[in-house]
Amino acid sequence: MPETHAQIEQANASGRTPAVFVHGLWLLASSWDRWAQLFDEAGYAPVLPGWPDDPETVEQARAHPEVFANKTVGQVADHFAGVIAKLDAKPVVIGHSFGGTLAQILAGRGLAAATVSISPAPYRGVLPLPLSTLRAAGPVLANPLNRKRAVTLTSKQFRYAFANAVDEAEAASLYATYHVAAPGAPLFQGATANLNPRSELKVDTDNPDRGPLLILSGEKDNTVPWSIANAGYKRQKRNAGVTEIVEIPGRGHSLTIDGGWRAVAEKALEFAKRFV
Repeated sequence: MPETHAQIEQANASGRTPAVFVHGLWLLASSWDRWAQLFDEAGYAPVLPGWPDDPETVEQARAHPEVFANKTVGQVADHFAGVIAKLDAKPVVIGHSFGGTLAQILAGRGLAAATVSISPAPYRGVLPLPLSTLRAAGPVLANPLNRKRAVTLTSKQFRYAFANAVDEAEAASLYATYHVAAPGAPLFQGATANLNPRSELKVDTDNPDRGPLLILSGEKDNTVPWSIANAGYKRQKRNAGVTEIVEIPGRGHSLTIDGGWRAVAEKALEFAKRFV
C-alpha cells in the first residue's frame, strides 16, 4: 500500500522508534488512526499496514468485500514481517484480536522491541473455548464454505462480538464507522489449531529474543474472554522476557475503537515507554 510505504520511509528518516499497528478481523488499519496520533505525539513513528489487499477506506471495502477472502494467518504474518524488515529499527508492535495474536507471532520471530497484544485470539496451545467465543465466531464457523469467503457481520452480530459493553447508540455508530468484511479462514484455523500440528496459528513463546510483552483483556469481552487471554499469558510468562497481563474493567472487544480507546492506548504507550 502506498501509504504504508510512505510511513516506512518517514519512520526511517525520523530516527524514531517505529510503532507498528496490526488490526484484526472486521476492521481496517484506519481503526488505529487515533492511536497512531497518540504514539506520534509521544515520539514514536507510527506505521499502519493493512492486511494483504486491504482497501484504503471503509467505503471501498464495503463496495468490494470479496477482496478479503482467502487470507490465512501465515500469509498475513509474513506480510507484516516483510513490512518490519523494511524498517531501520526494531518496532514496538501493537495488535488487537487476531492482530494481537499476529503481534505475538511477530514477537516470537524476534521482530519486536516490545509488544502489546490486546484481546488476542487463541492460538495452538491455548485451550479454553468459552461458549461466548463460539457464539461470536458462529456467523463464520456455521458454514464450512466460509473458509474461502469474506464474511460480513450483521449489526446484531457485531453488537455481540464487539460492542456488547457500550450502549446501543454507540454500538450502531461503531458498526457504521468501522465494520468491514473479513476472511473466514483465520477463524477456521483457530478452530482447528489444537488438532493440527502444522497449524500456522502458533506462537514461539520460548524465543529469548521475544522481548517484553503486555497482554490486555477486556473484562466484558465476549469474543476473547479473560480465560483465553490468561491461558495465553500463562504460556508466554515462561519466556525470559517481561510478560504482563492487565484486565481492563468494564470493556468489551471494541476497546480499541470505542469511546474509551484512549485509556487502553495510554496503557499500551506506558508499557512501550518502559522498554523503548
